[in-house]
Amino acid sequence: MKTEEISALIKEQIKHYSHKIESNDVGSVISVGDGIALVYGLDKAMNGELLLFPHDVYGMVMNLNEDSVGAVLLGDDQLIKEGDIVKRTKLIVEVPVGDAMLGRVVNSLGQSIDGLGQITTNKMRPIERIAPGVMTRKSVSVPLETGIKAIDAMIPIGRGQRELIIGDRQTGKTAIAIDTIINQKGKGVYCVYVAIGQKNSSVASIVQRLKDKGAMEYTVVVSATASELAPLQYIAPYTGVTIAEEWMEQGKDVLIVYDDLSKHAVAYRTLSLLLKRSPGREAYPGDVFYLHSRLLERACRVSKEYGGGSITALPIVETQEGDISAYIPTNVISITDGQIFLMTDLFNAGQRPAIDSGLSVSRVGSAAQFPCIKKVSGSLKIELANYRELQSFSQFGSDLDENTKRVLNHGEALMEVLKQAQYSPMTMERQVVEIFTAQQRYLDNIDRKKISDYLEKEWIYVTSNYKDIIDELIETKKLSDELKAKLKSALDEFASSYIEE
Repeated sequence: MKTEEISALIKEQIKHYSHKIESNDVGSVISVGDGIALVYGLDKAMNGELLLFPHDVYGMVMNLNEDSVGAVLLGDDQLIKEGDIVKRTKLIVEVPVGDAMLGRVVNSLGQSIDGLGQITTNKMRPIERIAPGVMTRKSVSVPLETGIKAIDAMIPIGRGQRELIIGDRQTGKTAIAIDTIINQKGKGVYCVYVAIGQKNSSVASIVQRLKDKGAMEYTVVVSATASELAPLQYIAPYTGVTIAEEWMEQGKDVLIVYDDLSKHAVAYRTLSLLLKRSPGREAYPGDVFYLHSRLLERACRVSKEYGGGSITALPIVETQEGDISAYIPTNVISITDGQIFLMTDLFNAGQRPAIDSGLSVSRVGSAAQFPCIKKVSGSLKIELANYRELQSFSQFGSDLDENTKRVLNHGEALMEVLKQAQYSPMTMERQVVEIFTAQQRYLDNIDRKKISDYLEKEWIYVTSNYKDIIDELIETKKLSDELKAKLKSALDEFASSYIEE
């Protein structure tokens, strides 16, 4: 046979043979590195699908190119080499859900990492899911008590709300979230804490603190620490909200904390640039807004027909030098229903929690606020704003008129009342009594250093001698004119006895 005939014969055989090859379910690695693999041949791979690489390493499809598939590896990329065979699993990334998750620490794939053995659940859910539509939702009308006076009084959070906690590094953002989780004890709220890009030691100390306070009984911790791969940090918050959604659909209320979304954005940027996706403004990928919006939209309160539960989200975002107009902070502020802004200056001045009442806002929580707290804290924000304004002016002048002195004095007393120790959330009724005491100006002439002692003794006095007032507050959640008069009378009695001491 001539060379041309051999060539033609081989070409014809290849043409017929190619019809028998199924390139849909098996592919081969073109290139691998930095936790990213480019795979040829998986024609029917789905976005978010799990792929099986050699040595039982899994990958997740993130790029669907014309002639290849870009996958992020959920294991050691050193084990994978060019030419390796890759198989489709036809499964989207799923995680176990259910009550068996309570009290456990899991990784981004829902696997136990707390040394307490495997988690056995009979249900799995895909981590990506479209958020409930408008018609399936219900308005926010039930308060989620944080136990922190400054928040419950001025920036209330309702069940089903998304409230951003924002501030510089080391200003107490995580402390607020952990206190809120601790305060859910006995209130029928399940909690999910998602740690993204933190140190192992930090996560371990948080878990220990939750155990000490008996909060791990109703909490699950999803941990993707700084030492873990970027893909695992990227999927961690979606794993957390998937676990929460199972309970929401059973009619339960869930609180989820994302700590923090700035590190989540960094992890995604790493993946995005390695996958050669084009960057957007400030060198971030253009779809980082979609990343956080599709996550936070899954937090809501659904109507009875769809389970009647709720997911309340507390995303945390770290700012640089208090710049809330940066890219990620403005993104998340526009998605959430308000923000709690923590100021470094206040924190350094000893005001803990260091909440800036001017920049902090809750867009829906006041609709869910207890009537008694709403009544006593109505003018708090205005009084603090007046105090801050006069405080900045008073630095320039020594002669102050009596009215200015009175406003400054009252503002200082209010700031002192809003101070609160970490890991000691306060009940609703005690908050009402303490804020009412400050509003009625009982503390204006008390030495600033003795205000916490005064409030402590006052609470003991009221609960011992006027238990009926406290019981009525707990039962009705309202401060009627009659109850207000009774409470004022009790506080008058205590005030006169305290001065005599």
